[in-house]
Amino acid sequence: MSDYLYITTLVEDTVLETGLSCEHGLSFWIEYGDRRVLFDTGQTGLLFKNAKKLGVDLGRINAVILSHGHYDHTGGLAAVLDAAPEALVYIHPAALDPKFSCKGAQARAIGMQDSVKDVIRSHAEKNRVVWTEASGEVMPGLFVTGSIPRNTDFEDVGGAFYIDENCERADTLPDDQAIFFDTPRGLVILLGCSHAGVVNTLNYVMKLSGNKQIDSVVGGMHLLNASQDRIEHTISAFRNYNIQHIGLAHCTGADAAREISNAIPDKCFMCSTGCRVCL
Repeated sequence: MSDYLYITTLVEDTVLETGLSCEHGLSFWIEYGDRRVLFDTGQTGLLFKNAKKLGVDLGRINAVILSHGHYDHTGGLAAVLDAAPEALVYIHPAALDPKFSCKGAQARAIGMQDSVKDVIRSHAEKNRVVWTEASGEVMPGLFVTGSIPRNTDFEDVGGAFYIDENCERADTLPDDQAIFFDTPRGLVILLGCSHAGVVNTLNYVMKLSGNKQIDSVVGGMHLLNASQDRIEHTISAFRNYNIQHIGLAHCTGADAAREISNAIPDKCFMCSTGCRVCL
């Protein structure tokens, strides 16, 4: 367990301060004791521009953890590994599968770029990739969930996602994973997109940790198209787990973020690009 945890939002859909840029995507820089971890890499190499402005040295990365295989979370990986070639990459094998989004009859490829897949395979040949079908410890006090069981009846993957261009085979996104940290104040959970469901994720982390107190939940919650029932269940889970800090980002959606913030106003904050928190 580290005495401190700093999280800096390098990439998010909105921006906090002048001189930084945003894009549809997510990337968090994590300082956990003497370790440096990157959780997701955004859509492009934009994280490097923002990192320079924020005084973050991406060459110091010990590990890169990818939450799932969508383009807006993996696009900057090749550039990151150029800067930190010895960094370990933690990723679920299904993240490399084809991924499509369908609206009507229109299919759109939303998986990681072929060039990024090639970099991952090359990194794996050097034994620098850890495949995360199951949960595991990344470093003392930092854990990855691996695939998250889907047990709630009110959560789904959050969209029309498929693994084929004809949009016939649904993508259950088994690669969706979160990470969590053990801190003196309790667990801190970091989310990429929560395609497994926020509540499923909270429940699973509680199981993996032996029911330790959750202090903070930060990241994308994919409530963009969520029903009112799902949003209310999510708010109830935050209250039932007595979560003290709720960082809303990326695919949470403006309407859902507003509802959560209105329901629990003293616990919530926005994780725009440039946001720095100590948890």
